[in-house]
Amino acid sequence: FQAVCCYLSRRLNQLSSHDPLWKRHCKKYWLISEEEKSQRNQSWKAIFISTYSDLGRYIRYYATLKKAWDDLEKYLGQRCPRMIGSLKESVREEDLDAVEAQIGCKLPDDYRCSFRIHNGQKLVVPGLMGSMALSNHYRSEDLLDIDTAAGGFQQRLGLKQCLPLTFCIHTGLSQYMALESVEGRNKYEIFYQCPDQMARNPSAIDMFITGTSYLEWFTSYVNKVVTGGYPIIRDQIFRYVHDKECVATTGDITVSVSTSFLPELSSVHPPHYFFTYRIRIEMSKDALPEKACQLDSRYWRITNAKGDVEEVQGPGVVGEFPIISPGRVYEYTSCTTFSTTSGYMEGYYTFHCLYYKDKFFNVTIPRFHMVCPTFKVSTARMVKSFMHPLEYKIICLNMLWSASALANCSIVVLPQSLLL
Repeated sequence: FQAVCCYLSRRLNQLSSHDPLWKRHCKKYWLISEEEKSQRNQSWKAIFISTYSDLGRYIRYYATLKKAWDDLEKYLGQRCPRMIGSLKESVREEDLDAVEAQIGCKLPDDYRCSFRIHNGQKLVVPGLMGSMALSNHYRSEDLLDIDTAAGGFQQRLGLKQCLPLTFCIHTGLSQYMALESVEGRNKYEIFYQCPDQMARNPSAIDMFITGTSYLEWFTSYVNKVVTGGYPIIRDQIFRYVHDKECVATTGDITVSVSTSFLPELSSVHPPHYFFTYRIRIEMSKDALPEKACQLDSRYWRITNAKGDVEEVQGPGVVGEFPIISPGRVYEYTSCTTFSTTSGYMEGYYTFHCLYYKDKFFNVTIPRFHMVCPTFKVSTARMVKSFMHPLEYKIICLNMLWSASALANCSIVVLPQSLLL
């Protein structure tokens, strides 16, 4: 029996030192390449052990997040090279531990793992997490580094124990991650805040949900970017979603549409959902020169989720009357709002031929749907609906007195609604 045990022990020791086995694990869990191995001048076993001693707690997440970061960097290097310079180097374990001590909450391991690879980015434009632009509105979200995120950690009512992940320096918009299951949020849920404009309680904040965990939120975004799901416009990632079926061809002219939801211009209470759409009009390069034409007018049929229909007709598009000729592309951006969470638009453009000025024809605009993300209603609103009016007024008065104390005010002006 002792001889058998010695033999088994010897074989196990031989297997544990068998480098090809460690090579497989190094590639699977740490994405170590042959080139990197040769640079480190270590055995596969030594590389695995040293990497595990540093990143072992993230073994479930590291390969997925490292691949996402590598894919994103490669794509940006080809399409948006100036954005690469805004990425920050990784942080250390002790830096993440210090942040946890500072905010009094544990950070999820997938979030920590990502910051062991890249510590977000500098506060610059364009932001890594996508842009959006209208004639009088611009948004570009940066992925916050760990120190900036910790500085924006929220403890106030409505956003209690929420950590900002992104920030737009133009609009002040952020996406937050809930570090605890409080105020109706699930732990590690990611969302845009949306103040309840109809509630008297300032802590009444509705939420547009954008992710259920950091891993899902970040990797799904990267996948859309690197697979061309989001267009690159002026060296920026624009968060327009294009449905491949949302294309219509009339003769030699093709019209396609991409859409995007803007949380910063939307609200749940009152129901006001803001969408922008980007339309591409293109004439085939094989079309005959005499097919050149000019857009005269547009017609829209707009339908909300209740089936209510609005028809809109007008000259040109966004104040322009573009000329379309073989091989030429014209793109423009516009917007619409719905009082329901979804709706769709369809219609046509009217063109006239440049060579035969009395010849007019219509070009179909394909039906395109717009749907707002899942949202959650503020628990403050729900609490109020079950609260006695006098109890609600007492809570609001306490909040006012607390605010006045913080501001060192000696006089508090009470809203008339609280005096009735």
